[in-house]
Amino acid sequence: MTVKTFTLPDLGEGLTEAELVTWLVQVGDTVAVDQPIAEVETAKSAVEVPCPFAGTVRQLHGASGQTLDVGAPLISVDTGAGDGVPAPQGGGPKGGQTYREEERAGADPAAAAETAEDGSGNVLIGYGTPGGGSSGRRRRPKKAPSATPAQAAATGAAHDAMASAPRLAPTVISPIVRKLAKDRGVDISTVRGSGPGGLILRRDVVTAAASPEAAPVPAAAPVAAPVAAPAAEAVDARTGLEVAGRVPVSGVRKVIAEAMTRSRTEIPEATVWVDVDATELVELRAALKARDPENAPGLMALIARFVLAGLARYPDLAARIETREDGSQEIVRFDGVNLGFAAQTDRGLVVPNIRGAHRLSARGLDAELKRLAERARSGKASPAELSGSTFTLNNYGVFGTDGAAAIINHPEVAILGIGRIIDRPWVVDGQLAVRKLTQLSLAFDHRVCDGGVAGGFLRMVADAVENPVSVLADL
Repeated sequence: MTVKTFTLPDLGEGLTEAELVTWLVQVGDTVAVDQPIAEVETAKSAVEVPCPFAGTVRQLHGASGQTLDVGAPLISVDTGAGDGVPAPQGGGPKGGQTYREEERAGADPAAAAETAEDGSGNVLIGYGTPGGGSSGRRRRPKKAPSATPAQAAATGAAHDAMASAPRLAPTVISPIVRKLAKDRGVDISTVRGSGPGGLILRRDVVTAAASPEAAPVPAAAPVAAPVAAPAAEAVDARTGLEVAGRVPVSGVRKVIAEAMTRSRTEIPEATVWVDVDATELVELRAALKARDPENAPGLMALIARFVLAGLARYPDLAARIETREDGSQEIVRFDGVNLGFAAQTDRGLVVPNIRGAHRLSARGLDAELKRLAERARSGKASPAELSGSTFTLNNYGVFGTDGAAAIINHPEVAILGIGRIIDRPWVVDGQLAVRKLTQLSLAFDHRVCDGGVAGGFLRMVADAVENPVSVLADL
């Protein structure tokens, strides 16, 4: 018996810890190479961690809700080496699908690349199991001879025996397959896989979901559920009120708290704002949607395009301040903009960013806004997608608010807030009229620029919102 311990891998982007959300296997389960064994939540996203070993689970190091440091033991697996019992590999026989191949939506198992015996080389945020070739080449699988009826019957019997083995962890490698099962209310442990070695594929989940006997997936407990207060602390000494529960400040909430505290501590910020008549912008958006309902950019994308034009003229607002070893500071300017935008998720407020946003049209920005927002809300955004922005847009109007003094997303030096667009009285050509009004507010680092730069940028964006057709002609 050889027991190997797998430690929590380096999750990249400077992340040094992760919260263990839930185990996907139990002690005694049989696991395959690259099979997801646990779901962890970092300050950036929630990810499934695959196991680099195949064998039987001997020990789970940690409980749900516990925070583990990178490099700490995560799981111990009896690989079966030395006792004459071969360990399962890669979710089935060679030629089986890896989870990346399954993500490509049901590739033919017979056409899949051969899986290395000690790992597939699949990567998860800076972590890869052994066996990934450095050349990136895939070996063409050898053509297997046609099976005789007897061999086919033996293979089917082996498949049935494997599928019905007691305490066998579900043979599913793809996170997409797991998510599909969860979304359709299918208990993955009850699904019979049609892939090699009983590997569960998309079509198996779809078939199980269509069956009336499909078992529902038990509801997962909330990650940050309030913890009941001990009896000794049933009453708070300061307020005299009963303590209803305690919620640890961890994960995204911990990072938000640290970033906001650092921003307020280090950045001498100032805020300027302006009321803007967005009537023509709303009408332009309606006309574009009437002409092309599927591809018309949204208001956020159009405003983002105006913001990028403003940053091209006032690049200091998309810069960064760095402190050198001798204590002196310098302003670092960039050739381009990574545009961040605040996205509210179940895990808290995160800031996905569109890399190289200055190169995109309004339609391109709209597509990226939708894609990144969906990834952020599903917890699947990568650390690279949630860091590296140089300027942030915050559309707090979606919450029904008119204005806010936003906190700068450190280490950036400015953030632009957009309030809700509502009907208000407004003077047009000396006459009172009902117009679509919004408020733009800019918080900026006073170390980088003064009010003239901030006001010039804000006025340029406001003018673009009020006269979008003339501005878009120059973009």
